Amino acid sequence: MSKAVLAGAGARLGVDIGGTFTDAALEVDGRRFTSKALTTHKAPDDGVLEAMRSVLDAAGLGFGDLDLVVHGTTLATNALIERRGARTAMLTTQGFRDVVEIGIEYRFDLFDLFLELPTPLVERGLRLPVRGRLGAGGRELEKLVEADVEAAIEVLRREKIEAVAICFLHSYASTAHEERAREMIRAALPDISITLSGEVAPEMREFERFCTALANAYVQPKMADYLFRLETRLRALGLRNPILMMLSGGGLTDIATAAAFPVRLVESGPAGGALFAASVAAENGLTDVVSFDMGGTTAKICLIDGGRPQTSRTFEVARIYRFKKGSGTPIRIPVIDMVEIGAGGGSIAHIDSLGRLSIGPESAGSEPGPAAFGRGGDRPTVTDGNLVLGKINPAGFAGGRFVLDGAGARAAIDRDLADRLGMTSQPAASAVVEVVEENMASAARVHAVESGKEIRNRVLIAFGGGAPLHVAGVMAKLGMRRFMVPTGAGVGSAVGFLRAPVSYEMVRSMHQRLSALEPERVNALLREVEGTARDIVKVAAGSEPLQVVRSASARYVGQGHEITVALPEADFGADDGATLVAAFEARYREIYRRNVPGADVEVLTWSVLVTTRTPPVSDYGAEPAAYAPAPKGTRDIYDKTADRPVSFAIHWRDDLRPGARLAGPVVIEEEETSTVIPAGMTATILASGAILGEIAAEAAPETPAREAAHA
Repeated sequence: MSKAVLAGAGARLGVDIGGTFTDAALEVDGRRFTSKALTTHKAPDDGVLEAMRSVLDAAGLGFGDLDLVVHGTTLATNALIERRGARTAMLTTQGFRDVVEIGIEYRFDLFDLFLELPTPLVERGLRLPVRGRLGAGGRELEKLVEADVEAAIEVLRREKIEAVAICFLHSYASTAHEERAREMIRAALPDISITLSGEVAPEMREFERFCTALANAYVQPKMADYLFRLETRLRALGLRNPILMMLSGGGLTDIATAAAFPVRLVESGPAGGALFAASVAAENGLTDVVSFDMGGTTAKICLIDGGRPQTSRTFEVARIYRFKKGSGTPIRIPVIDMVEIGAGGGSIAHIDSLGRLSIGPESAGSEPGPAAFGRGGDRPTVTDGNLVLGKINPAGFAGGRFVLDGAGARAAIDRDLADRLGMTSQPAASAVVEVVEENMASAARVHAVESGKEIRNRVLIAFGGGAPLHVAGVMAKLGMRRFMVPTGAGVGSAVGFLRAPVSYEMVRSMHQRLSALEPERVNALLREVEGTARDIVKVAAGSEPLQVVRSASARYVGQGHEITVALPEADFGADDGATLVAAFEARYREIYRRNVPGADVEVLTWSVLVTTRTPPVSDYGAEPAAYAPAPKGTRDIYDKTADRPVSFAIHWRDDLRPGARLAGPVVIEEEETSTVIPAGMTATILASGAILGEIAAEAAPETPAREAAHA
């Protein structure tokens, strides 16, 4: 178990379920203990308990000694991607049953003659029309026809439906009809899970709202069953204190809320990773960085500006075409904005129909896993490639708990790749690494361009089991000069969970032209939303003081998309429309460098975030004097430039004190990952314990490490 000095009190444990590994991080009395266990897909709670037991045993603690448990998971995401959710039906306003199939009539690839569109989560025969109509302001135009609801109930019973999404038009303005339909269904079928679109996503744009409600209903039964089963098992083992769930937007909530709105957990694991990178940046005096999280199944890239991860109110899940916006199911919830690609350690390498080497998105996962795991997998993966190259120590992988099969990895590379490409094992393995690094660098470039951001002068913060192995290569492809690998990098998302505040954000649509602002209506809406969010947060926050952050999504009249504008905490008065216009135009200029003279401004949605204080970052003081440590040994690693194995010095990370300065080629090994420093780069251990990697020619030897990190 790795240990690191840090600030903190009490025993706090974060646990993250990934596609390949379940990670746990325990912080207690200024120490950190970490562990990995293979994810158990059939019973995910088994892997969670195994990882938790491992770190508790290392610390000499029991479940009853924990003050806090924070959990994040990709289970909801995987259920949507793999279509392994509940048997779901949909009740919707008559005439709108095909909204989720028509979408916004957007063809995301104009030149693909065989374009494949996302398939709705519910087939047309189970999208059941109901008469009744509300207007855009919430006023009833036509009474709900309860006979239609009764007829739908009979279909639900006959088809053995497990979950239902009720998606009526304009439910963001009033949920009266949806609530009445829920009452009738619950009275007739008390065991069915019910989602209201007006509760899960109370915003305009029925396509996104309906899709979000369907996704929530689709994963709710299995997620609720898992969450309550895990809670029961933990309580039986003696856990007395709170279990909180990581949300996609970077906050925490209680299990009951997570079970009611599991769609908010879809990006919970990656969100923890982004928070981890933000806290690492703050600890080391950085503001604008790039988060690079590579695990066993996927890689995630997130831009962090001013110490805060970039956020969004919508994203897509289960894209058919990885880099094609519009090819997935839209989910409208607060989320940390990142790009995610199928490029992890378990991503399978193959020769496509054109004879090209391709990586992913299919992953070997943990069952059976890469060929190197010796668990029945026989297809070559990125992990197999790194093992064949010599980058991974087969005897020390994951702290020695997984002894890797080098012969099996080489056999898979030879059979499926090297023989077909007409080359030997190591050049083929090097090609696998080259392709996956280019895929990740390309994703980062596209994400930066789409966000209008420059990344070359940022620091690339790498974590997850795979990122430290590849960070130098990805950094070079992006034209960046520095990277950082923090302590606990192998279980970064689990550590990030412990850096999250308890918070909940609610968004509600109400159209307002700022030239004719109705302050009383706006104030009433914001007070109502804040009260609901406070009730949710208080359950998990206890007596901690709460902060309120208000914002609005606004645009010039006639535009199709909005920008987010911060709002004051005080109630609005009659003359505040002009103040809001000025705030909108200032933010608009920041993004687009100009305004639209004479155009009116309108607000579509209003948001309230209720949150506890973000945990403070540690202050590690001044950087110590540099020294040159002796390696514990050497290992030959294939070098693509030289086309031969090159001797790399091997260092064990726990043996390196702050101030250690190493010149590549070097590998810094630790229990959950290894950091590769190629020739032409240097690595310095900062006061925080983080590894700062730099291009040697651009870092003067006398420059203090902390100043180099800030440059």
